[in-house]
Formats: sequence, structure tokens, C-alpha cells
Amino acid sequence: MGGMKLGIIGGSGLYGLSQLQGAHRHAQETPWGWPSDVLLEGEIEGLPVVFLPRHGPRHAIAPHEINYRANVAALKAMGCTAVVSIAACGSFTDDLPPGALAVPHQIVDRTQGRAGSFFGDGLVAHVSLADPIATELADAIMAAATGIGAPAKAGGTYLAVQGLRFATRAESRLAKAEGMDIVGMTAMPEAALCREAEMAYAVAAFVTDFDSWKDEAVTSAAVLEVMAANRTRSQMLVAALCARLAKTPLPIPSREGWEQALDHAIVTPRAAWPTQAAAHLRAIAPRLFA
Repeated sequence: MGGMKLGIIGGSGLYGLSQLQGAHRHAQETPWGWPSDVLLEGEIEGLPVVFLPRHGPRHAIAPHEINYRANVAALKAMGCTAVVSIAACGSFTDDLPPGALAVPHQIVDRTQGRAGSFFGDGLVAHVSLADPIATELADAIMAAATGIGAPAKAGGTYLAVQGLRFATRAESRLAKAEGMDIVGMTAMPEAALCREAEMAYAVAAFVTDFDSWKDEAVTSAAVLEVMAANRTRSQMLVAALCARLAKTPLPIPSREGWEQALDHAIVTPRAAWPTQAAAHLRAIAPRLFA
């Protein structure tokens, strides 16, 4: 696919990308407000990249306070065709110990009250999210991890929880019994919004802890310590991923059909589209709403 541009959303511990070349800053407003920070645009290993720190430059925006719609719409406005979330996560399995990289293929959403769609206000669409992750992008992340010698595991399910607190032992053990692999606070509604905006989305989640199903309890201090150790590895992963995607862009058509996710999703007849709602949606789907 010509003209691939990668959006990278940095999570806990990743607030900048030192290897971004020719970087310039953009204050990118959207119909849904301002994103978490100014966007940093440049190149890594020959691939055009736009970086956005999800929690702001000083980690002052809590998971439930993030303007997910503005973040995704801003990346789309900058021309991104794919988005990788670099995140911290807890693990429910022994084969994903702290320091390992999880690249999930599925998500269970247990967040509440977050604005999870660009649609509404008189214009209704239901995107298919059976497969929320762009697996070809996930495959590229795995190949990049292997290339830098990082322990990584593909597949499995990401449990998205509301936060801000960590889980009780009962919640943690229930999630493990249900077959969840990792837990985090941000992949939803990010994944759903990226699908509505017709961008590929995948998560590179660095494990910081075993949640609380084991004997030890999770603490912010322990999580931040592991995140600091993961920071160098996440920078290396991004560089290896960009080099790979610069050489071999994501194939179109894709397995999940993310690039045409809205083709059969909009149920409101065109004649009934409210002018303002359609004008807003031009920001995320110009091919349909221009």
C-alpha cells in the first residue's frame, strides 16, 4: 500500500520517541475536541510516523479522562493509515511474565461511560468488530520483537477495565478463569474508534505485573519500575517495526477489511443525514462524507 503512515500512541512510560527524525509539532484540533497532546510528525527508518502520548506529556490524563475520539480523529487527520498502541499491561498467565511483550488478537471491553463511537447525533453506523485487531499489523509487531530478541507472545485476549484502581484478587482470579491473557485500561474504545476511522489497529503491550491473582499485589511503584526498564525495549521495537513496514507495507485488501469498515455499516439513509453530523464525520471518513 503506497503512502502508509503509522500513528503511534505512547502509553505508560513512553512519552516521546527519541529516534523520530525531522520531527515537527502539530496542534491538531478535531470536531471532538483536542487530543491528549500536540502530535509529533517525522520519520523512523524511512517510514512516516505520527506520535501521540496518550496520557499527555506528564501522565496527567487518566484512562477514563482520555479524549479517545479526539486522539484517533487527530491521527486520521494527519493521514495515518494504521495505529499501534504501546501500552503497559498486567498478565494472567505464567508465559507472559513482567518484561514480556503481549500482542493480543482479541479484546473484552469492561469499561463504562466512555464515548466509544464517532456516530450518533442522528447518524447511525454499526461497524463489525468481530476481529478488533489488524492481525497483519500484529504479525509485523511480532516479527519486529523477534528481530530485537524481545520475549513476545501473539494472540490471546486483552481485558479492558475502567480503572483507575487495580483489580481485587477475586476480579483478577475471575478474569484468569475466564481465559483472559492480559489486562489494561485503554484498548477500548481505541480499537473500535480506529475501525470506524478505517485505520488498522494493534496493541504492543509490555507486561509490568501479574495483576493480583498471584500472591503479590500490584503497586504503581512496581509498575513504573518495570515500565522504565521497558522503555528502551519499546523504542527498539518501534524502530524495528518501522523498518519492517517501510519495506513491506500492510497489504490491501486486509484480512479484517478495516480499510472499508464503513462500506456496509451506516444504517441511516443518506437523505436523512444531519448536516452537522455528516460534517463532523468528514474528519474520520472523508471518502464517504466529503
